[in-house]
Amino acid sequence: MTRLRNDPAEFADQLVDGFVAANATRVRRVPGGVVRVAEGAPGTVAIVTGGGSGHYPAFGGLVGTGMAHGAAMGNVFASPSARQVRSVARAVDNGAGVLFVFGRYAGDVLNFGQAEQRLIADGIPSRTVPVTDDVSVADREDPATRRGLAGGLAVIKLAAAAAEAGLTLEQVASVAERANARTRTIGVAFSGCTLPGASEPLFTVPEGRMAIGMGVHGEPGTEEQDVPSADEMAAILVRKVLEHAPIAGPARAAVLLNGLGAVKYEELFVVYREVARLLAEAGIELVEPEVGEFYTSFDMAGLSLSLVWLDEELEGYWRAPADSPGYRKTPSPAASADPAAGEAAHLDLEEAIPAATDASKAAAKRAAAAIEASRIAIDEAADELGRIDAIAGDGDHGIGMQRGITAAAAAAARAVDEGAGLGTTLRIAGDEWADKAGGTSGALWGVALYAAGSAFGDDEPRDAAKAVAAAVDAILGLGGAEVGDKTMVDALVPYRTAFADAVASGDADPWTTAARAADAAAKATADLKPRMGRARTHVERSLGTPDAGAISFALVVTTVAGVLAAS
Repeated sequence: MTRLRNDPAEFADQLVDGFVAANATRVRRVPGGVVRVAEGAPGTVAIVTGGGSGHYPAFGGLVGTGMAHGAAMGNVFASPSARQVRSVARAVDNGAGVLFVFGRYAGDVLNFGQAEQRLIADGIPSRTVPVTDDVSVADREDPATRRGLAGGLAVIKLAAAAAEAGLTLEQVASVAERANARTRTIGVAFSGCTLPGASEPLFTVPEGRMAIGMGVHGEPGTEEQDVPSADEMAAILVRKVLEHAPIAGPARAAVLLNGLGAVKYEELFVVYREVARLLAEAGIELVEPEVGEFYTSFDMAGLSLSLVWLDEELEGYWRAPADSPGYRKTPSPAASADPAAGEAAHLDLEEAIPAATDASKAAAKRAAAAIEASRIAIDEAADELGRIDAIAGDGDHGIGMQRGITAAAAAAARAVDEGAGLGTTLRIAGDEWADKAGGTSGALWGVALYAAGSAFGDDEPRDAAKAVAAAVDAILGLGGAEVGDKTMVDALVPYRTAFADAVASGDADPWTTAARAADAAAKATADLKPRMGRARTHVERSLGTPDAGAISFALVVTTVAGVLAAS
């Protein structure tokens, strides 16, 4: 378990502080994450990675010469927000565009996708390549269902080498896509991990048993068996990876045997001895293999095997030198740049407080009170939300909602104190929610509040139905879920419809009417089968339990309705 900590809420920020202090010749901190100390060559593509904290050396440890130019570092097991990603990308842009390489998790896809759009709006060409190497969750006919694991290191490495060679953004993206298409990973776990400040593991595996395909955040495995011997383990890993080989027959491949936190180097070497033999027997010639910790999960006991089927160009990029805190190919001279250089280049992305009418300021005050009341409600329900989410997911929904709404409530209160109108207050609250919560819920609530704020503006309060519709449309456009998928959308759409109908009929309290519709729809998700995310592979486990996101949405809008009705 994570024994050494201070305030758990400060853990992620403090680990970044310590990481930068320990690697000041290679990395420096910027808002949202870390970037190289040595600037990239002008006119070359910049590679930006990132994800939730707790997986070192991913992601900050992979920033350096021949590796990523920057990493957006989110909260523990939560994706960085779009604002954090954009901040890091702006700090490393060399004038030829930015390529985002990250593991395909819902929150990361949403937030990096938003950052790409914002960067393009800034005039900086951008592309995204989500890493999809985890074969345990893949439909053979739909590889895009895979998630990103330790193979992401190889995709970053190959893309970075292509960028160092001076390729264009489209060419570098093509290299990354080809590398991803040729990378396969399978992971196993013997025990769970304990988050900072928690007294119990986030998830467990029965004593003496092994979960095959368990995700690094505790997503349920697809198979379970007794813990095998080291050689038997090697056979399982090799067989599972080769079953999904992108190229049949003899080949040349890079290999990574990765420890997830509690399985140490000595054990990994014992397993690798047999892995190497079995791969050679299968006609796979290994190119500069790597054994160590590349993508961890705190104190999780487990390991993963990744193979990258190389062509001539990719092999050259794999062999290219690299020097980052967590991964090095060949020794590199120490960076000569002053570690403090560039500190003044802080990217101030805080939104200024524009002028607002008195009516808008009064509405902002009511909105801040509603968000604060919702924070209290979420605090009281967090454990239950986590329990619901853990049945077929990773169990962190309650924690994520707490992080996000606590930050949003504080930000809204500050905005009101500074004289902000309704639109600005909601936008600031939305950005803070996304920053602190990360993950899927952070991205969705963040974009919803931002869209509602933009619709309201800071003049006379405008049509609430249009603001509600704007928030819902923003979520639907970002997340891609539909009614019936067993997600937050199943409560969201009935809420929008009920609100619009109530306003049109002259209902004196459309907020309460719509909240009742959302609550009924959220409870009804217990009868739905999940069609998105990891939960879709655990239909039986999910049936009978409502969706945590839909339940938390209904709780928030019910609380908001109560505050607005009393004001």
